[in-house]
Amino acid sequence: MDTSKLLTLPGIYCNSQTTYSRWKTREVQIGDVPMGGDNPIRIQSMTTIDTMDTMGSVEQTIRMVDAGCEYVRITAPSIKEANNLANIKQELRARGYHVPLVADIHFTPNAAEVAARIVEKVRVNPGNYADKKKFDQLSYTDSEYQAELDRIYKKFKPLVNICKEYGTAMRIGTNHGSLSDRIMSHYGDTPEGMVESAMEFIRICEDLNYYNLCISMKSSNPQVMVRAYRLLVEKMISENMNYPLHLGVTEAGDGEDGRVKSAVGIGTLLEDGLGDTVRVSLTEEPEKEAPVAIALVNRYSKRQHDFNTSVIPPILQLTDNNSPTPYISKEVNTFIGGALVPRVVVDISRQNLKDATFLSQAGYRYDMLLDKYHMGEQSVDFVYLADQLPSFNMPANLKQLYNYKTWKSIQNKVNIHPLFTLEEFNQANEKDASLNIIKIKNEDLVTSLFETLPLDKTIVFLLETTAVHGMAEQRQFFKNLQEIGLDNPVIIKRTYEATAFSGPIGDFMNPEEPISKLQLYAATDLGALLIDGFGSGVWIDSQATPLDKIVSLSFGILQATRSRISKTEYISCPSCGRTLFDLQETTQMIRNRTNHLKGLKIGIMGCIVNGPGEMADADYGYVGAGPDKITLYRGQEVVKKNVSSAHALDELINIIKSDGLWIEESEIPN
Repeated sequence: MDTSKLLTLPGIYCNSQTTYSRWKTREVQIGDVPMGGDNPIRIQSMTTIDTMDTMGSVEQTIRMVDAGCEYVRITAPSIKEANNLANIKQELRARGYHVPLVADIHFTPNAAEVAARIVEKVRVNPGNYADKKKFDQLSYTDSEYQAELDRIYKKFKPLVNICKEYGTAMRIGTNHGSLSDRIMSHYGDTPEGMVESAMEFIRICEDLNYYNLCISMKSSNPQVMVRAYRLLVEKMISENMNYPLHLGVTEAGDGEDGRVKSAVGIGTLLEDGLGDTVRVSLTEEPEKEAPVAIALVNRYSKRQHDFNTSVIPPILQLTDNNSPTPYISKEVNTFIGGALVPRVVVDISRQNLKDATFLSQAGYRYDMLLDKYHMGEQSVDFVYLADQLPSFNMPANLKQLYNYKTWKSIQNKVNIHPLFTLEEFNQANEKDASLNIIKIKNEDLVTSLFETLPLDKTIVFLLETTAVHGMAEQRQFFKNLQEIGLDNPVIIKRTYEATAFSGPIGDFMNPEEPISKLQLYAATDLGALLIDGFGSGVWIDSQATPLDKIVSLSFGILQATRSRISKTEYISCPSCGRTLFDLQETTQMIRNRTNHLKGLKIGIMGCIVNGPGEMADADYGYVGAGPDKITLYRGQEVVKKNVSSAHALDELINIIKSDGLWIEESEIPN
């Protein structure tokens, strides 16, 4: 994919260039929990129990509500399940739970029409509700295209009228991987196609005087997702619309990967002031999703409060241009910047510098017998030692950073580079011949220290911030450098104090609370910049967090933003009532056999209904097709149907081998 087409920044719909505020949407009534307008950002999730299991669905819904969900979505793939929503709702009400229920509909208008009379909201996917995706017609004349729109209008109209009659809300939810043949014929597999797919249905609703809508633009690729939501808002504004937005990254996966990927996509848009409800999709129990969403959302509730009640210093802007392009830097020391992958920096100054074994946490395993280091796919590029000197020889290809005064005192400076303040660099009588890193903040750009800075080809900026709206300030820094005309590489640094992670979400230090705000905050703050083409390196500083966790998180953010691929990526759905196997167990089984295949994207989908569409970005797919039946994909192409689940993983591996992309773990160099 040509990612350069995805890199546009917020414009007319938010103030995040200078302040923080939410884009004002219309209020939509969903039961007795309204969304949009001045209401808080709502939290929701989806059940994974078979919808026909009434008591199981009720018990799971209660766990989700107790975890913080304000809406609960339940799949209704046929009329049978749609009718059973009444039993689920009745039992919930009898137990004192009045949470609004949302029916999830794919392909079946008659099920939607039943559900709309029962629940508070229905979700339809424009790509497969009344449209088609059969790949049997990829060329449409204008008259054929209009004829299809007329057909969709007639098929969609009954649902709209039922929603109007019963006061039922609707989410028009586009998925990147399930665009119809007709949309694909005109727009291709693009964010523009996603937006138009939703806009066609919105226009039908408005033509029928129905406005109780919210909209989503989901993708498993955060770049595509962010681009699609931004385009959607611009398009809605151009047509005088302001419907609330449901934010989510589809098939984000589990564990740290799922949280990081979700935060990159959702957090970037929340930073822009977009979003009225959030669903974090994890391949875990659904009650584990709500705390992650709450942690993301609460950060912006606090930020809105800070901007409403405090005097926040304005972000320095050297230009009024609201649409900067990706920052293209030059290459320094043939190691950082330019077309090179972003580098990872970690602080090891507080480690035991008398024992080389700790470097295994940074990706360098020391072999005492051979007196050598073994690198991995997640070996960091720079280590910062401040003013501490190690008592062992560092890996030959690992660059060391020292504070300037200490660096000056080191005799052998091979692979050893200085870290300056602006004042130190201006006054320095000795500098590195190849690489000098200078600490800087956005406001420094209008100081005399910067104006007199002797710029040269060895300089790399280390960008820091203490601003309340720190991501926006750092984004503005890149825009300001472009205005000045500079192209020095920039390493983005964010520092997180331990107090920032207090509260119910926990941190890495508590094994009973595996969710970490650090994952969510750093993935948002750094990911929002990387996803728009800013940054030649990242540095996460958190004294309360173990080194190996910081390293894993740094590479995870780069992976989620497609900036640097260091591991296999799993596009794994969060499960629902349609799921045909144990997703968590199967995902782990596949991960155990394939997690050494760097760069491959493997989709693991619970059902055939919308799984193939939602794993559109995957290289290979493992999709439930029936009880004990798996269909295997290469991209969007079916390779083998109805394979027994006992043999499906072996068959998938054989397909990867036949494509020449398999490598044995024993063949991976240490």
